[in-house]
Amino acid sequence: MAQQPRLKLNDGKTIPQLGFGVWQVPPEVTHSVVEEAIKAGYISIDTAEGYQNERGVGEAVRASGVPRDQLFITSKLRNGGHAYDDALRSFDRTMQELKMEVLDLFLIHWPVPKQNKYVEAWKALVKLQKDGRIRSIGVSNFNPDHLERIIGETGVTPVVNQIELHPSFQQRANREFHKQHDIKIESWSPLGQGQEINNPVIAEIAKKHGKTPAQTIIRWHLDEGLIVIPKSVTPHRIHENFGVLDFKLDQDDLAKIAALDNPRGGRMGADPATADFRF
Repeated sequence: MAQQPRLKLNDGKTIPQLGFGVWQVPPEVTHSVVEEAIKAGYISIDTAEGYQNERGVGEAVRASGVPRDQLFITSKLRNGGHAYDDALRSFDRTMQELKMEVLDLFLIHWPVPKQNKYVEAWKALVKLQKDGRIRSIGVSNFNPDHLERIIGETGVTPVVNQIELHPSFQQRANREFHKQHDIKIESWSPLGQGQEINNPVIAEIAKKHGKTPAQTIIRWHLDEGLIVIPKSVTPHRIHENFGVLDFKLDQDDLAKIAALDNPRGGRMGADPATADFRF
């Protein structure tokens, strides 16, 4: 496997900085897509109960021939499973789907503040980690107030918060809070649902480095100290997106991309403060 950058988490463990996401990958092709990703060099795979493709991830891991301890597998708790006992049962189902003994990272997918059960869910994850069933625990789409509450009520700080982050929505204010609490940020929708690759500033930087716009954006996430999980179902793009370990952006590149940030209008996904969907 290619040598990949890893980030140290606040629980002493590490996570590959470049991973492969399977959001919106149809269950029937997940096995082949993830197997291709592992062939390309990815050692970190990110799935979720809500994606309904955990089984395909597990099948691909077993078929890959790569020892399980060399791979890093993440899944996430569904929004309808926040009650303490529901969260424990939901995790059991995840492990049945993946057919794994231990999970590397498990996240609460959304806080769903209107439901007001995310603290219960966090307490369930803390128990599962203490029981040795999850190596590291974290959250996804949590705002600072949600993070402060779960830390205050349990004394346990998430290792990771997976949030929407791309050049048009760089979450600068949020990132300072995460730095203070040593919570690593994992970028979902890192290419802005594909829209960022059409930006002329990105295209100019990509040309300068002899890379594609997508590769340039993925490299930007790495150079910013973020964890990034690009997704594709197309074999050549899966391999292309992994081809970012042989170059770095310079300070001029980073300044130009920083100027693309649109904090008020750049969000493309749901707002965690109001998102209330259940799955």
